[in-house]
Amino acid sequence: MRFLACLAQDAARMDQVVQSYVDSKQFMGAALVARGDRILFNKAYGSANLEWDIPNSPQSKFRLGSLTKQFTAASILLLEERGKLKTGDPVKKYMPDAPAAWDQITIFHLLTHTSGIPNFTNFPEYPKMQPFQTPVKDIVALFRDRPLDFAPGEKWNYSNSGYILLGYLIEKITGESYEKFLRENIFTPLGMKDSGYDSNSAIIAHRASGYTKGANGIENATFVHMSIPHAAGALYSTTGDLLRWEQALFGGKVLSPASFQKMITPFKDDYAFGLMVRTVNGHKVIVHNGGIDGFNTHLEYLPDDKLTVVVVANLNGAAPDQIGPKLASVALGENVKLTSERKEITVPAGTLAKYVGTYQFRPGLHMMITLSGNQLYGQLSGQGKNPIFPESETNFFLKVVDAQIEFAGNGLILHQGGIDQKAERISDTVLERKEIAVPAAILEKYAGTYQLQPGFDIVMTVENGQLMTQATGQPKFPMFAESETKFFLKVVDAQVDFLKDDKGNVTGLTLHQAGREMNAPRK
Repeated sequence: MRFLACLAQDAARMDQVVQSYVDSKQFMGAALVARGDRILFNKAYGSANLEWDIPNSPQSKFRLGSLTKQFTAASILLLEERGKLKTGDPVKKYMPDAPAAWDQITIFHLLTHTSGIPNFTNFPEYPKMQPFQTPVKDIVALFRDRPLDFAPGEKWNYSNSGYILLGYLIEKITGESYEKFLRENIFTPLGMKDSGYDSNSAIIAHRASGYTKGANGIENATFVHMSIPHAAGALYSTTGDLLRWEQALFGGKVLSPASFQKMITPFKDDYAFGLMVRTVNGHKVIVHNGGIDGFNTHLEYLPDDKLTVVVVANLNGAAPDQIGPKLASVALGENVKLTSERKEITVPAGTLAKYVGTYQFRPGLHMMITLSGNQLYGQLSGQGKNPIFPESETNFFLKVVDAQIEFAGNGLILHQGGIDQKAERISDTVLERKEIAVPAAILEKYAGTYQLQPGFDIVMTVENGQLMTQATGQPKFPMFAESETKFFLKVVDAQVDFLKDDKGNVTGLTLHQAGREMNAPRK
């Protein structure tokens, strides 16, 4: 009886964890936790369709986004077992017309995001193609002649292009569609009746609609034709089917032992084949997440504990990646503290002042700690400045997101989403940019609308000699010049370069934020 009581307490606590994100309007979707074959928690929240007020249920089907990649990786390994390919083969063996730059790229490089092929979803033309049906060969053509970002195998850089290319190879080698191969070789054999390649036209029972957060609340997500994500992100499923997948994959029902070990062996930056392999609080975690217009997903498996955690959302945001690790912690009997349950204390201003400075996680990614009065603030590269609150003299927490900062030695540790990231202190001051004056006539040339993606624009205006920027659904902020074409914001760590053609006409801009470069053509 005590064991059953503990299970009930765990389920109640898991519900509290998820409900806290529902209450703060960060989550709609479903969550499942299982240990082996025993389901510990299985519940849905919010609406599958807001306009018809239809609730989500454990049977609701969600777009998976990049969770698709592990199915693609398993398909490649199945083909290797059948002698159709080798993961060490050069891509050029199956694409004789591939560019010379791809000579050294292998299927292994594609699987591990180490090919150097640039990510096509970051291209400025991507937003314009997103709504239209596009054959996979045309998507490959979009990136095949682009320069590589680095030599194959040299670095890790997440690239949807690599998995699009894997899907193209699956079709080329088998003579079948990617959708048919998965249906006949994975979904049907495993009894995954509620999973498949998503469609913009087919009637799919119990499919959830996707939503995003806009200026006036929740909005319908941007349309994306499902031919575009293909083998990098086009599948849909349910929490129950994803549990079946984990049980089969880790139960030896999908791949041979040798192939399975290949799939879960990380190469660079903890990335294996369509999966991340990490250690969190002493537990091995094999995990991946996904994001596509209107949906975010999180799927993790703890092999030593035989624990599966599934969180799928039909509201864009980081909630699934925050909820998942917390549910795992509850199932492991660990203490999970919600942001609403944290208690702040008073710390002397002299102690707070010792933490002011710039901390580096990696080149281009910093945490700036500032002090105003008796309030400490943290600002991560590419994000806004937020107050942080002390639980002790060295441990602080944020209220706007579920994250904690621990000051230790000559640095800090950011605890977020079950991951601990260390940053070394590189300066006792906050690195600041120097602004210059630019004539109003030059600023006027930048006024206009720039499209980052369909439905998401950056609008530039000039007000009283000040360049202002406003992204869709966000407040308006001033921009400050470092040169006549380079500007920066002070409210977030972000910079903008305005692009011009040979005649000096402004054609677009490049937004630099959080270590990423995003191009936005002028509309």
